[in-house]
Amino acid sequence: MASIFNALHIGYSGLNAAQVGINTTGHNIANAETDGYTRQRVIATNATPITTTPGNVGNGVEIQTIKRVFDNFVFDRYTDTYSKKEYSDFEKQTLEQLSTYFPEIDEVGIKADLQEYYNMWQSFSDNPDNDAIKIALVKQTEILSNHIQSTRTQVSELQNQLNNQIEVNINEVNALAKKIANLNRSIDTAEAGKLYDANDLRDQRNILERDMARLIGAETNYGQIDSNMQIDSASNTITGSYSMNINGFNIVDGNTYHPIRVSNEKNPSGFYEISYERQDGVLIPMEETIRGGKIGALLDLRGGTLDTTSGVPKDGILQNTIAQLDGFAQGLIESANNIYASSATTRMNSNIIDFNPTDSLMNSNLNINTGSFDLVVYDIDGNEVSSREINIDVATTMTGISGSNSIEGQMIATVDDNLDGNANNDIDDFLNFNWATFASGENAVEFTLDPLKESQGYTFSIRDSLSDEKFSTGTNFAGALGMNRFFDGNNASNISINSSLKNNPSGIKAGYTPVAGDNRVALDMVQQQFEDINFKVGSTSYQSSVYGMFDIIATEVGTVTNAAISRHETVNTQFNAVEMEYFSVSKVSIDEEMTNLIKYQTSYGAAAKVITTIDEMMQTLLGIKQ
Repeated sequence: MASIFNALHIGYSGLNAAQVGINTTGHNIANAETDGYTRQRVIATNATPITTTPGNVGNGVEIQTIKRVFDNFVFDRYTDTYSKKEYSDFEKQTLEQLSTYFPEIDEVGIKADLQEYYNMWQSFSDNPDNDAIKIALVKQTEILSNHIQSTRTQVSELQNQLNNQIEVNINEVNALAKKIANLNRSIDTAEAGKLYDANDLRDQRNILERDMARLIGAETNYGQIDSNMQIDSASNTITGSYSMNINGFNIVDGNTYHPIRVSNEKNPSGFYEISYERQDGVLIPMEETIRGGKIGALLDLRGGTLDTTSGVPKDGILQNTIAQLDGFAQGLIESANNIYASSATTRMNSNIIDFNPTDSLMNSNLNINTGSFDLVVYDIDGNEVSSREINIDVATTMTGISGSNSIEGQMIATVDDNLDGNANNDIDDFLNFNWATFASGENAVEFTLDPLKESQGYTFSIRDSLSDEKFSTGTNFAGALGMNRFFDGNNASNISINSSLKNNPSGIKAGYTPVAGDNRVALDMVQQQFEDINFKVGSTSYQSSVYGMFDIIATEVGTVTNAAISRHETVNTQFNAVEMEYFSVSKVSIDEEMTNLIKYQTSYGAAAKVITTIDEMMQTLLGIKQ
């Protein structure tokens, strides 16, 4: 039977409900600008009524629970677009920095240095015996070489910076995964009786989930999602099992986490390798599977697929730029050296060679083509006294017996080159072949004049046979091996003018022969800028001029940068739209909370009036008794 004390309880329940509402509203207002905070709402219901005559009598209000206004479906879209935004932000920033290394405008950059380099060869061809021009040519060659080196160094340093960031960010991923696992444990404990929702703990976990998506594109999987229609038609809560994965690799399973391993100890080039450790201890490479967030951008820029031998990335925008610069420099070096080998000298030494001399030259890593080149000997007056054609086909080796299909065998073969019946004026009488092995175990090839012939003023050269007068149709034998070099080095990191020419510029030769006024080598060098050269970049070959190849590099950098800027604008637009949708559901609105505060304040006052009224009734009853 309802009593006056029951009426007092009803007033008290109203006060309590209003007080909880005010507390919750105050909590919302206090956290209005807190990152990741989700607004909360009080779920109230009428208390179980008292059954009596003539019917059920109300028993006040009960607070059922306090829920977050949160939509997991919107949040999943939010974290997904956040992952794409972080990827796009970092990609755009990095590529804009990369593009500054190629300022090919206003006559500034490597292309302008190339033009000046060829202009100096033109001046040298006009004055082949002028030592001042030789010095100027050396200086301009140094400027060009240093610019190519510095550009390659800048790109390489940028790649190394990204590589170092990979370790830092993977360590942060592991730290966040551990926090998420600990929060899962705390949430399970707090919600064990299923009477309360750990709202603030869930907010903390959502912040970490968002950050994991931003860092590495992690995705969260739930057991089930329950609707919260009492709060909002778009609100729901996840329950049941919990896991977080990166493209199929679970890094969080409920209350446990699986750290990602990152190490460069076994990589000879210092690049970090990322792997997932299975329960049986087997490490599974992850570089190629991470494509989201900042780490995905780091890997796509640095290169995610690592060569098992060298440890160097086989892909990636920065690695591709480095490979193109190396291919450009190698093509320039080899083409120039192949031309310069036609200038007469007394000794030619190759670069270090790392292949078996009895293996086919065409199967080596050298850029040698089938065809032929001539060994030419000149006397002291520059007259050609002997010449021999050396042929290269798919089976030609470096060393071999006289008469064999090898460079050595063709050089030392007894052949009447001049068809004059004289056995003492042929190439094998002038030149010696030597496969040199150094103390370090490295090998090189030496072509040398017979000492007696050298003392008599004889010189020799290597002149490529061009099938249609285009430089690209030659064998490139001298250029590939670095015989009688104008350039030292074999890529963009070590390109430089031959050290002996740098120390003694007067030794630069302008002609095929040592005769004053011969400028044919200088003219060929000038012509080089207009010739197609075979530039090798990995397994890809570019038939292009020197200028054309550099334009390919600069254009590709500009193209990927512009594409990144365009994608960034699109992704930002998508992100802003999804973020606005997410905020409209979960973010605190001060205006709405102030309205709720007035509502709960009014409710509190009304409940207090109920208690005051009941108090007056009790005073009346007590007064009657007296």
